[in-house]
Amino acid sequence: MAARLAVFALAIGAFGIGTAEFATMGLLPQIAAGFDASLPEAGHAVSLYALGVVVGAPLITVLGAKVDRRRLLLGLMVVFVLGSIGSTLAPSLGALLGSRFLTGLPHGAFLGVAGIVAASLARPERRGTAMARVMLGLTVSNIVGVPAAAALGAAFGWRVAYALVAAIGLVTLLAILALVPTTAPAAAPSMRGELRTLKRRQVILTLIAGSVGFGGMFAVYTYIAPTMTDLTGIPAAGVPWVLVCFGVGMTAGSLIVGPLVDRSIERTALLGIGGLGIVLLAFGALAHLVWAAIACVALLGICGSIFTTALQVRLLRDSRDAPSLAAAMNHAAFNLANAIGAFLGGVVIDAGLGLRAPALTGAGLTAIGLVVTAAAVVTHARSRSRSVIDLSGPGSPSAGTPAAGTSTADAPAGRTPAAGTSAAGTSTGRAPAPGAGDPRGSAPAD
Repeated sequence: MAARLAVFALAIGAFGIGTAEFATMGLLPQIAAGFDASLPEAGHAVSLYALGVVVGAPLITVLGAKVDRRRLLLGLMVVFVLGSIGSTLAPSLGALLGSRFLTGLPHGAFLGVAGIVAASLARPERRGTAMARVMLGLTVSNIVGVPAAAALGAAFGWRVAYALVAAIGLVTLLAILALVPTTAPAAAPSMRGELRTLKRRQVILTLIAGSVGFGGMFAVYTYIAPTMTDLTGIPAAGVPWVLVCFGVGMTAGSLIVGPLVDRSIERTALLGIGGLGIVLLAFGALAHLVWAAIACVALLGICGSIFTTALQVRLLRDSRDAPSLAAAMNHAAFNLANAIGAFLGGVVIDAGLGLRAPALTGAGLTAIGLVVTAAAVVTHARSRSRSVIDLSGPGSPSAGTPAAGTSTADAPAGRTPAAGTSAAGTSTGRAPAPGAGDPRGSAPAD
């Protein structure tokens, strides 16, 4: 019971972080009006939060590697609360942007550490479930937290929405103090070894695919509130329900993607990014039709969840000897996509191209992401077909030969093949489960 309560406390934090990340999308018209700014200028509040994640996720992961995890979680949530209070009280748009950057700094590190702590508190056979329950807070935030913040912002002003986020952070602080036990950090890995992992071709391609391709979704979702009211014709009171549809789509995607990834990580990634591109084009053409626009929003959530999960599992597979830094870079990549998409969406709106333009811009970003993803898939397939596997162990003359499925350029020297790979070099067909406690699981069949 104590472990479950601790996991619940961490899930509250994930709920607050998810609400903070996406709440601004539903508040842009009010923020712009409050500071007498344009929509693209107000949209910088989305980009600055995302840049905070890009900076904070890897930096805090490295600097906090040897800190007691409970203490680190408390410190990260203090920063989150201070940033949220600063956003609530911001006297100018510049102050709001700075506060949003501060709020984003602990995002990736908190989620990464919370998942590790949840796994450490569970029995070995339940670690994946414990981590998934923490991440469930993110999913629920898009169904409950973000729409609630948008509704409060429409009724009482955008500052009340940020006050709600700060309150969730304070509840998380108290819950961690009361329910999460002290958890010593694991032995810190070699930073040189972890950084070497980031030089691998497959890791680089995966990060680029996420940071560019997923930006297409954010080009649209950042400006979803004015698009729904000014182009689609939905009243402002209906925007929170549109956000609910997006959250439901994300949840549906997270349920669909598991079996797909189990069959093939590569095909699932291509399916997700290809689907995103098609939906963005459809949204650009049909955004003036209420039900078509709402359906596209839900489909954006589904395809986005499929794509991000496939890339996350792909990244863990190809950087299994540096999971902490890989997880941090995963958060950084997707929030870089957030920043890029929000910025470019604002650029085309500011240029007078209208509220359909972000969807077409997003489709262009997704097309680039599709090309990069396809390149990653092709090079991965070639590396598998040309690799030679050796199971004779580290003491043998041929030890150090890369395992099948790992290119000679990407495989860390001296590692034996991943569990689940046969002597013939063929995969058993099992992909590492999303959110699994140990990313060094069996190699996937693609």
